[in-house]
Amino acid sequence: MSLSEITAKIEKEEIRTGRTPGSAQLIAVSKVQPNDRVEAVLREGHRLFGENKVQEAAGKWPAFREQFSDVKVHLLGPLQTNKARQAMDLFEAIHSLDRPKLANTLARLAQELGHCPDLFIQVNTGEEDQKAGVLPKDADDFIKECRALDLPIVGLMAIPPADEEASLHFALLRKIAERNGIEGLSMGMSGDYERAIAQGATHVRVGSAIFGARDYG
Repeated sequence: MSLSEITAKIEKEEIRTGRTPGSAQLIAVSKVQPNDRVEAVLREGHRLFGENKVQEAAGKWPAFREQFSDVKVHLLGPLQTNKARQAMDLFEAIHSLDRPKLANTLARLAQELGHCPDLFIQVNTGEEDQKAGVLPKDADDFIKECRALDLPIVGLMAIPPADEEASLHFALLRKIAERNGIEGLSMGMSGDYERAIAQGATHVRVGSAIFGARDYG
């Protein structure tokens, strides 16, 4: 499926659900994709990308930024505290703030560096043991803790369980965001981004549908 076909589907769903066209941003997930595929999407005019690992992004995006100065890259995968300083300068947003230790590290670095990426708190809506994120019952308190640290919390992020109806998890994330006065909702991937838009997603994360299947080698 082409980039233009996906953006057309996003706009169609926005209109169908009464939303303003352009209110759901498409993050092209470029993790583990060869540079020629990424460059092709850049040359089509797309400028918002997502990566899962700090090290991979560090090896890929500085060179692309020299050619495409207005590109924005978001970190979608887990962030280790020892990579936080590097992440502060690599990414315009981090979608995986999930624990107090990381919040405190980011707050300290923000004071030291004088800037901080936009932050999304990851919520483990399915309460899955193998998945990162704060539990729904702990989300309100964690949001308060992060705000007390003066962190720029702009949204929440979730990855629903693969074997459950995604819309229920998107609705849960939206409710947590609404009661905390948070507008950003990072939810929805290649298989369910239209359902996510219907539930209010402001950022949808689409990779393989744009770039093709990943080769993990």
